[in-house]
Amino acid sequence: MHPFRRSFLASCAVTALTLASATTAWAAGKEIKLGYALAQNSHFGAAALAWAGHTEKALPGVVTFKHFPSSALGGERELIEGLQLGTVEAAVVSTGALSNFVGDVGVVDIPFLFRDTAHARAVLDGAFGQELLAKFKQRGLIALAWGEQGFRHLSNNKVSVKSVADMKGLKIRVTENPVHIAAFRALGASPTPMSWPEVVSALQQGTIDGQENPISVLTSAKLWEVQKHLSLTAHVYAPMAMLVSPTFWGGLNDAQKAAFLEGAKLGAKASRDFVDEVEQKGVALAKQHGMTVVEQIDRAAFRTALDKTYQDYARKFGQKTLDAIANTK
Repeated sequence: MHPFRRSFLASCAVTALTLASATTAWAAGKEIKLGYALAQNSHFGAAALAWAGHTEKALPGVVTFKHFPSSALGGERELIEGLQLGTVEAAVVSTGALSNFVGDVGVVDIPFLFRDTAHARAVLDGAFGQELLAKFKQRGLIALAWGEQGFRHLSNNKVSVKSVADMKGLKIRVTENPVHIAAFRALGASPTPMSWPEVVSALQQGTIDGQENPISVLTSAKLWEVQKHLSLTAHVYAPMAMLVSPTFWGGLNDAQKAAFLEGAKLGAKASRDFVDEVEQKGVALAKQHGMTVVEQIDRAAFRTALDKTYQDYARKFGQKTLDAIANTK
């Protein structure tokens, strides 16, 4: 036999063996690494558990999920990079780090853009939100659904923030998000970008004065242990995205993709249900644990302080986009 033909046949045999092994591995149950920043008893965990539960039932014996809560696979930036590299199959992540990978996501982080929760959900569930999910593919990510964290509020150890003047000089941890950073700088604070795993120790050590997050995060992380004052600023609506790795996604057939997509949508709903419940109970818990709570701020004054920043947002994202979001019923 000609050496080239012998080599070619050997190569084919190896390829066939590799494909057979892959099929066997899938039949035995492909392990899906699913990472997220907070504990399993958080809204992130609620989304992850519902997503995994549905998909495992829909694909019995085909996939099994292994959860990595509490930033066990690293911060959100590391999780997103892992999805791009294919070392992580699935993740639930906030938009805090995502705008550094998919720039158009930053528009949903604009302060005081959404009137209320119903408005935000209508935008993300509508054409705009679905078109935004489709843009992730261009950046090496597959986005399946929008989950929810709720509206972000401000906590700190220095002062009960009631007015824009109270913001002056406060060292506030913000996500690694240019939209958030610009807004807090415009309000007179000193925004400090920081990965979530570092936040609690930074608050304990006094490296930062405060942070801003939804009530769902405040309760799951028991931030009352390291913070004195809570102001219900509701300055930014915080969604989160259910993502999978393109490398992993490309190996699924249509039925498997449909199961993952349906699971992600159910996970998104589970996160919203969790947020709805905790929004009612979380503020009372904060008070019970000794936090002083400012329940109303002058939202109009805060929004006015951001007028120049809004001009920058309009240039970056387009005034038509901002108007379309604002006019969504």
